[in-house]
Amino acid sequence: MNGFKTTMLLAALTALFMALGYTLGGAGGAVIALLVAAAMNLFTFWNADRIVLSMHHAREVDDTTAPEFVGLIRELARRANLPMPRVYIVDDPSPNAFATGRNPENAAVAATTGLLDLLTREEIAGVMAHELGHVRNRDTLIMTMVATIAGAVSMLANFGLFFRNGEGRGPGWAGILAVLVAPFAAMIVQLAISRTREYGADRAGAEISGNPRALASALAKLQHGASMIPGDTATRIPAAQQLYIVPGRSGDSLFSTHPDTDNRIAALAAIAQEMGMIASPPSASVPVTRRRSSALDPLA
Repeated sequence: MNGFKTTMLLAALTALFMALGYTLGGAGGAVIALLVAAAMNLFTFWNADRIVLSMHHAREVDDTTAPEFVGLIRELARRANLPMPRVYIVDDPSPNAFATGRNPENAAVAATTGLLDLLTREEIAGVMAHELGHVRNRDTLIMTMVATIAGAVSMLANFGLFFRNGEGRGPGWAGILAVLVAPFAAMIVQLAISRTREYGADRAGAEISGNPRALASALAKLQHGASMIPGDTATRIPAAQQLYIVPGRSGDSLFSTHPDTDNRIAALAAIAQEMGMIASPPSASVPVTRRRSSALDPLA
């Protein structure tokens, strides 16, 4: 179902781009804008992992520097039938995690020290299984495609603001309206696709870890923990917000990159029931106590 929604949203975004080009009547300008946007996003696609990891000052770890954490990722990757990704830790008290890389063969996963301090081993496994779910679902590729089309819409809209025909007139009221509305509409569709991919990664994470209840518990703790820390990671680096497992604020609005955390927890509770597990779902609004996971103490 998530794949169908993503396909429909991608089709809507493509149709929006074509409609804007038609409204402006500049087929040549549309082609140029698309080529420039594609070139920019192609560069980002090939270098996204290095850009994101450098942005977060992430340090790579291995069996020597973080044996428990790396061993956990190796086991989860085996369950997901994925190549072993590169593993990173971000020295940041804000609890969060993300995945990056253009494909499963070039993937990297990262967790903050705040996340490793806050969660139990089972909850950490659920979170990192979610990130491997993004890798398995090739969400990085999908979001790059979305960014390419959305970028083309914005660039074509900017072109339209300065467009003049041979008689020196602007694009007309219809064209001006399209120029103003199209980038906003493209952003909404882009965010909707991002929210859809989060639900897909939650389901994949539940399947890979075999413990949707632990992932639900982790989401509740992470959302509360992130909201309690001023200047959390998602707030300080808004350009990368769609990468994180939880945003700095609640989701499900038109302008959010993530679904509401309580809705995600409810969906995981339903998955747990499908898997024959019965448990009351936690709530993202319940305060949690910061603790260190004794199973991963060597990561400190």
